[in-house]
Amino acid sequence: MIYGYARVSTVGQDLEAQIQQLEANGAQKIYAEKFTGTKKDRPEFTRLLAELKSGDTLIITKLDRLARSAVIAITTVKDLYNRGVRVNVLNMGTVEDTTTGRLMLTILSGFAEFERDMIVERTQEGKAIAKQKEGFKEGRPKAYTEKQLNHAVGLLDKHSYTEVAAITGISKSTLIREVKRRK
Repeated sequence: MIYGYARVSTVGQDLEAQIQQLEANGAQKIYAEKFTGTKKDRPEFTRLLAELKSGDTLIITKLDRLARSAVIAITTVKDLYNRGVRVNVLNMGTVEDTTTGRLMLTILSGFAEFERDMIVERTQEGKAIAKQKEGFKEGRPKAYTEKQLNHAVGLLDKHSYTEVAAITGISKSTLIREVKRRK
């Protein structure tokens, strides 16, 4: 059996390009998820690992989709080798259980981890610079102004949460949170 695994790190990212590549390369069953690659305990990845058996092939588009940690990538691939599972990384080919194959796996896993570390470092630098600017507020900007929230909370005197949500466009959960915050 040929399995595919697609992964992106955030909910906002799209898996479709990876899934199409996996299908075009013969994946018969694809596991896909939106989860960080720095952890091995990913729900779909765990299910996939449990299903793979000797003679199966695992296809991934890039090595960093398997793991962003060199240690996790290397131990996972070694475990798959020991179980008789072939690993095909589309942008580098089948990862062979040979001296050269293990060297390539180690080097490319190291680069995947390095790339992730650089992303984290640049993000932290950007946040540090942003924090120095006047008016900086961490997190997402507020979706509603104080005036909009005051109006909506005022409507709750004569209307239900569901009615106020329909009138104002502010979700019921946001209204409940705002009422609790004001108490």
